[in-house]
Amino acid sequence: MSVPRATQATPQRILAAARTLFAARGYRATSMQAIADQVGITKAALYYHFTSKDELLQHLTLPLLDELEGVLNEAETQDGPDAVRWRAIEGYVDVHLRHRETLSMLVRDMTLLVQAPVAERFRAAIALANDLVSGPGCDLEQRVRACQVVAGLADPVVLFRDVPVDRLRRLILDGARSLLGDLDPGPLPGAGPGSPRRPRGRSGGRPAALSDEQVAQVRRMHASGRGAEEIADRFGVSRATIYRCLKN
Repeated sequence: MSVPRATQATPQRILAAARTLFAARGYRATSMQAIADQVGITKAALYYHFTSKDELLQHLTLPLLDELEGVLNEAETQDGPDAVRWRAIEGYVDVHLRHRETLSMLVRDMTLLVQAPVAERFRAAIALANDLVSGPGCDLEQRVRACQVVAGLADPVVLFRDVPVDRLRRLILDGARSLLGDLDPGPLPGAGPGSPRRPRGRSGGRPAALSDEQVAQVRRMHASGRGAEEIADRFGVSRATIYRCLKN
């Protein structure tokens, strides 16, 4: 027996209402009853589709995280550090623009950003974005500038919600270019003139995966108290790769 169209659309209507209310009022200040009233259904009908606000939160944030991880992983495969950098920056901005209300919701209630598994995945994505934007062989000054760029890609999406997407995207990217300037990662630290730049895998990006034996070594090093950055440097991968090894 086919399900009526109105019934099929109810979960999407609930998510849309929850996203709008969470962004406007805040996650903790919005009740399940308020969401039901916004959709025009009973509270019991709401609980039929979603058992809690936490479940609604997961459904709203997972698409953003999935897409963010996807564009950053795709950026890692580009040829050369410039292509890697700008694919990561553009993808990062585009994902946040597509999920403007969800981002506003998370920023409004900052405590949501420290909840697992949302926090772990955001930290890993931001760490990977920082690595891709800074590029191989960067000194501290360049890494700090790259970090500033990544930190500033999402804030305008929330602060200037009334600005049309195309115009805001252009302004954000122009600002990133201005801040980065001529970010040339240069050769490996300590290398002489003409030395090759740090290898970043087959396509100019850091190697995205480790062997099973290396993963086991990563976990042993972490269990002994080594930090993610130290382990990443040891294996020549991004910190996000290390986080993924520790999570799985």
